[in-house]
Amino acid sequence: MATVEREGLPWLSIDCGGEGLTAFLAHYGAPPRALFVTHTHLDHVAGFERLFVESWFDPAWRGRVRVYVPAPLVPLLHQRVGSYPNALAEGGVNFWDAFHVIPVGNHFWHEGQRLEVFPTRHHWPDTAFGLRLRGSLVWTGDTRPIPEQLARAADAGELIAHDCGLTGNPSHSGIDDLEREYPAALLSRCVLYHYASQADGEALEARGHRILRPGELLPLADPVALPVEHT
Repeated sequence: MATVEREGLPWLSIDCGGEGLTAFLAHYGAPPRALFVTHTHLDHVAGFERLFVESWFDPAWRGRVRVYVPAPLVPLLHQRVGSYPNALAEGGVNFWDAFHVIPVGNHFWHEGQRLEVFPTRHHWPDTAFGLRLRGSLVWTGDTRPIPEQLARAADAGELIAHDCGLTGNPSHSGIDDLEREYPAALLSRCVLYHYASQADGEALEARGHRILRPGELLPLADPVALPVEHT
């Protein structure tokens, strides 16, 4: 889970894991008000049950917490977190009544900014997606190397937060994978996360790579608007 801030305040969070939500609440003192879902593995969506309670019982935010979901993930997300017969023991409430769910395609708008969505390579086709704030940030989510996607989705100098451990597997990137698949100029813009331990992170640093640490704050460049085609 990560959060893009604007002027020191949470602007858009990425995913809603159980431990991630705990860290978010401890840091900001309130639940997230806007989320993008990369995929529906439980370490990325298990916080939704608690977020339902936080949202439903706050009249100011009931039904207003924005959840941007790539359209192919909508049924998967519902199966994972929304399909239990009674969201509350007393009944009378649908799980999604607490949220404003917005299915998205290859882009969406959030508070005046256009964000782009692109497929990644994590376990199964059309089940995992990355996020781009043009000129500012590319967040891959969990993925194998995706050079063909990043050639297009990270072509404006963005900081790239990339899934990476010391050793890859069929669902996640290893550092050997990234060093083999990505040109040096692109790899130099990557900051790596999803490594297994502090020791693994230090090993990645020893190889000359930059890593993300829990709670770390990274400055981002201002977003760049897409050029307008005049006819």
